Amino acid sequence: MSHKHPIIAITGSSGAGTTTVRDTFEKIFKREGLTAAFIEGDAFHRYDRHGMREKVAEEEARGNYSFSHFNPEANELEILESVFEEYGRLGTGRTRHYVHDEKEAGHYNTRPGTFTDWEDLPASDLLFYEGLHGCAVTDKVNVAQHPDLKIGVVPVINLEWIQKIHRDKAARGYTTEAVTDTILRRMPDYARYICPQFSQTNINFQRIPTVDTSNPFIARWIPTAAESMLVIRFANPRGIDFPYLLSMLHGSFMSRANSIVAPGDKLDLAMQLIFTPLIHKLMDVKRRAA
Repeated sequence: MSHKHPIIAITGSSGAGTTTVRDTFEKIFKREGLTAAFIEGDAFHRYDRHGMREKVAEEEARGNYSFSHFNPEANELEILESVFEEYGRLGTGRTRHYVHDEKEAGHYNTRPGTFTDWEDLPASDLLFYEGLHGCAVTDKVNVAQHPDLKIGVVPVINLEWIQKIHRDKAARGYTTEAVTDTILRRMPDYARYICPQFSQTNINFQRIPTVDTSNPFIARWIPTAAESMLVIRFANPRGIDFPYLLSMLHGSFMSRANSIVAPGDKLDLAMQLIFTPLIHKLMDVKRRAA
């Protein structure tokens, strides 16, 4: 953690909805006149798309059929931790971009599935990370020790799969069968390396559909926000104004002493209400430290 150069980390699986959370933070930063440096978890993959296919084939030849991007060995977590450490200490660091599709390839003048060159982060008030491993802890790294605010985005698993299938088919041209194979291959690493991170977070947002998602592999539509409930869990409820949040989030209630349940279409409002004062607090500490 750093008083002078705060770091916010959003952690969630592929298809969890971390981009939606990032969009809300961007609104808050713009409204509050703050400049954020953004880094993506995909930028710290160890292999490009071709190299990952070769690595997966190599692992399968050894009898390992579950090697995935969720695995720390498929990522440069040591580099990610060093970026967090440097930014927290000096407000500087480097990142790159993983090019997902043809649209991005045209923008970056390169091929899909490759990385751009490493570049220095721009001058900023804070660092914002969105990706798979913002709270990772292994025998080699402790990424979770560096962010000042850690947020988990965790739809129930069937909803997460539906969102991933629809996104990957629409945005990346994959078939349902290909996405399903990826989901199944990732499950052991999901349990070992993604789930434990949600015990490191300060706040978790979990969306729960109120419609039938029993078979996510044939779902024709993603359940809408209005067809969902939202569970918001605070690791440390001290200082959280629960009566105010309940009064502003109509239809919400407390299910435990540290948890609010709210209608799913209140997600953006809930994040605005919760994160704005926390960001103010980070900036106040930053100004005093300076």
